[in-house]
Amino acid sequence: MKLPQLTVIGGGQMARALVGGMIDQSILDANNLTVVATSQATGQWWQESYPGCRFFTADSPDSRSTAIAQSEIVMLAVKPHILPTVLSGLGTGLAGKLVISVAAGVPLAKLTAGVGHERVVRVMPNTPSLVGEGAAAYCTAADASESDVESIEAMLGSVGYVTEVTESQLDAVTGVSGSGPAYVFLMIEALADGGVAAGLPRKIALELATQTVRGAATMVRDTGEHPGALKDKVCSPGGTTIAAVRVLEQNAIRAALIDAVAASAGRSRELAQ
Repeated sequence: MKLPQLTVIGGGQMARALVGGMIDQSILDANNLTVVATSQATGQWWQESYPGCRFFTADSPDSRSTAIAQSEIVMLAVKPHILPTVLSGLGTGLAGKLVISVAAGVPLAKLTAGVGHERVVRVMPNTPSLVGEGAAAYCTAADASESDVESIEAMLGSVGYVTEVTESQLDAVTGVSGSGPAYVFLMIEALADGGVAAGLPRKIALELATQTVRGAATMVRDTGEHPGALKDKVCSPGGTTIAAVRVLEQNAIRAALIDAVAASAGRSRELAQ
């Protein structure tokens, strides 16, 4: 499936991950992409990274109107606190468009009120979309059609895993997969630090840690086995791994990760207020 004309309002890290991933996976042609952002440096990055895409400055109402008029789908990829200002500046230009929001914590009720209609989809993607390994969830407002859902699933599915959830579950999605890459990056860094402390060169320690996390995740996905069962298979009686697992349990690694997810989900709920 090829996507039609798409306008992205924003152009920061999440847009780069998601839209850049779609271009790299050939579901979106750069010639069908328009980016509207405040920074000329942002526009330069997009046009240098994906020749053929168009860029308009956000401070020009005529430019915004032109960009939106040319597109069938509009993605709102701005920070939650500035989204109301962005929507008020777009006026009636979003009428009839499929509107996709990746603004964390902004509920459908606020989105549809700001957009002026209910052909709206709220999405929580994550940054590994840029390398085709994203994890995303979405929920839809009343007027999103089956065709709109197909477009959303094609967009997100082209860069990883996608699932539909209820809006009440989207805060939890934010805590698990939206913020989750940061937890994993932190773990990889810590594993590499441990390798260096144990005598490995930094480069080798980081490569081993990275591949270990990738391999373990692939095993969970591809075998269908519970991660606890896979963990048990590595823990030989009286061996090195169970000794390490005991230290992790003593330092409450499970509780720390659970609390991290809960904190992220809670912050997402706060942003909705």
